Amino acid sequence: MTHTYDYDFATGTLRDEVRGAYSRDGGYSRRDGHSRRDGRSRRETVERLDKLATLLDTALVIPGTNIRFGADALVGLVPGIGDAITTILSAYIVYEAHRLGAPGHLITRMIANVALDSVITAVPIAGSVADVFFRANRRNIRLLRDWFERVG
Repeated sequence: MTHTYDYDFATGTLRDEVRGAYSRDGGYSRRDGHSRRDGRSRRETVERLDKLATLLDTALVIPGTNIRFGADALVGLVPGIGDAITTILSAYIVYEAHRLGAPGHLITRMIANVALDSVITAVPIAGSVADVFFRANRRNIRLLRDWFERVG
């Protein structure tokens, strides 16, 4: 068993844990026999990812319209580094889905959404406009939630 310190990005705190063997569901079993991947923590993780996807894709509204956009379209306007930052954040959602145990075909679809979003946003201004309408992160969260509803 190893003693680790785990940073929790959601609360901004360090957690002091004693970890045991790696369990089949993708989490580590603690000494008390409970897995880090119980149903409640999965729901919390999906909710956290949903908030990130909302921030990236639909957090803001163009006044006088129903057109929603997020930080993805705004940060993407920064030449060079903007698209890289938003792609990394989108890839983080896919990584967390993998950690939650999503199957390979679902991860492949999520990666395809992120890749298509990256290709679309490669065009300087038109890419940011198109990014308003192609919401890869919202699509990925919807895929993840649909999979969780099917498997329980």
